[in-house]
Amino acid sequence: MSAAEDLAAERSATQARIAALEAQVAAIVETASSSSGDDEHDPEGQTVAYERAQTQALLRRARADLAEVDAAFGRLDAGTYGICEVCGRPIPGERLEARPTARRCVRHA
Repeated sequence: MSAAEDLAAERSATQARIAALEAQVAAIVETASSSSGDDEHDPEGQTVAYERAQTQALLRRARADLAEVDAAFGRLDAGTYGICEVCGRPIPGERLEARPTARRCVRHA
């Protein structure tokens, strides 16, 4: 696959993850607002507040990942994709295959 195809696949997967997490956050909020139960003292499991905070943190990370994919597309358009931002040398193809949004070579990661 080409770099553009790898990035497009990464973008699609990240957008799907964001959509799933947004739905999960909405479901948690809806459940919390529709129930009057006190989950803060439930010894059996996590609190709704903890679950919501955890899911929102995952959503923030997914949105940051999407921004990284978009930045990689910008580097691709500018002709700097695959070039280490620190040393200016090519980033090995294996690294880009494993992490298409890589900005730095392994040495400078």
